[in-house]
Amino acid sequence: MTRRREAELAALFETASELAGMRDPDAVLRSIVRRARTLLGTDVSYLSMNDPAGTYMRVTDGSFSPLFQKVRLGLGEGLGGLVAQTARPYATSDYFADARFNHTNPIDSAVHDEGLTAILGVPLKLDSKVIGVLYAADRTTREFPAEQVALLQSLADHAAIAIDTASLFATIQSHNEAMKRAEEAHDRLTDLVLRGGSSAEVAAAVGELLGGRVEVLDAVPSDGGRAVPPGAGANGVPSAAVRASGRAVLLGDVWVCAVLAGSELLGGIALSGRPDLTDADRRLFERSAAVTALLLLLRRTVAEAENKVRGELITDILDGRDATGLVARARRVGVELGDPHVVLVADGNLSGATHYASVHRGLAGSRGRDVVLALPSVSTHVAREVAKALDATVGACGPVAGPVAIAAAYEEARRCLKALRQLGREKDAATMDDLGFVGVLLGDRADVSGYVRSVLGPVLDYDAERGTELVHTLEVYFRCGANLSRAKAELHLHVNTVTQRLDRVSSLLGDWQSPDRVLEVQLALRLLRLQS
Repeated sequence: MTRRREAELAALFETASELAGMRDPDAVLRSIVRRARTLLGTDVSYLSMNDPAGTYMRVTDGSFSPLFQKVRLGLGEGLGGLVAQTARPYATSDYFADARFNHTNPIDSAVHDEGLTAILGVPLKLDSKVIGVLYAADRTTREFPAEQVALLQSLADHAAIAIDTASLFATIQSHNEAMKRAEEAHDRLTDLVLRGGSSAEVAAAVGELLGGRVEVLDAVPSDGGRAVPPGAGANGVPSAAVRASGRAVLLGDVWVCAVLAGSELLGGIALSGRPDLTDADRRLFERSAAVTALLLLLRRTVAEAENKVRGELITDILDGRDATGLVARARRVGVELGDPHVVLVADGNLSGATHYASVHRGLAGSRGRDVVLALPSVSTHVAREVAKALDATVGACGPVAGPVAIAAAYEEARRCLKALRQLGREKDAATMDDLGFVGVLLGDRADVSGYVRSVLGPVLDYDAERGTELVHTLEVYFRCGANLSRAKAELHLHVNTVTQRLDRVSSLLGDWQSPDRVLEVQLALRLLRLQS
């Protein structure tokens, strides 16, 4: 999965680099088709261009049929004609068995002569106009998942810009100053793509070119409190009207353009300080939206691939796979398993946990119905932060280091989560130590001796050093129902002596007779007796 994503990203970057230096429209088309075939790994790729009568074949890669290479489709005919007419992507795993398309004899004959079965077509659009269709096809049945459709559409959007740029350069060379400016903008934006720049860098570059302020609008609600252009969504996201237009729209004195990958809304960009955009500047602004879409899509693709690797890694750790190999795999995604980690088990959502772990350079995955995180930390206080961030109940254990210790810590964190649920402590976070005697009862890795010492340590030491019998006095006292008269009779001591011993216990343990402490002291005495 990761290798395939890396190959896709490499193909997209190579495409941007090659298109940046091309000025011949035919060379641009050949490069686009070749890259589309590389990107999706199909047998054939091709591109048709639109004219008033429909769409005609312009360039092919991997084709051997002369009949197919000259085919023409009327609007609404075949898969390509439907894409050209509706401006929407269409995919089929078996073209001849697909009744959605208007099958004509010339088209079906050409497709049959080429031997094609599975076909994906996406529109090449400039503004709201479809100028052509980009295809990827196989000679055997094949499904085209949504991410492949989005990737090919992103390439088509970038290709449409390159086609337009090349056409403009060829037809309006007399406008040298305008062309130089467009070329500078295209080169600057392409350089940002090649360098893996951020959407914020694109905004800064476009703002400088246009002499205004450009802001990237998130597709996800934000608490940032930034200014929202009038007419945009409540969160600054382009409204449905802006999105549907596919072009920059002036809202008040702010230009807004949707950032789209196919039909998916990734966000938007807003330009302020330039209400008087010329047509050339408006098109440059709209092109920056396509570049922003490409960057956001690439960033999301990388993040999804990395998160999948992290999820598989935490699963393999819990399954007890080869520790040496796990350490090396974790290091490749920036996680050092030899460092202290806190292991958390939560009942929150996996996507939120994955995002949190990615931001904090940890691991996250699912185990049955629970979500498991391993976060680099020397304190289990991080559990409360995670509980708040995920709005979840969280059991924690650690810190521990190494795959084996992480797997063992998972089991205790899971039991801790179960204990929190049984105690009704929803949306809370704790370790077994935080749960006190409940942790001793529920944790099979619990340190019983350590618990006894944590509760009775000062009394045990006092008896050992002085030969006294404070522990025995406490046992008799509790056995007699905390009744001094009965306790002094069983101990064969004066009541004042029993009182003095209990006062000594108070000086050593503090307020041990409060309800919570009494229960812990009695449990510690019982465990001490079981150990002897």
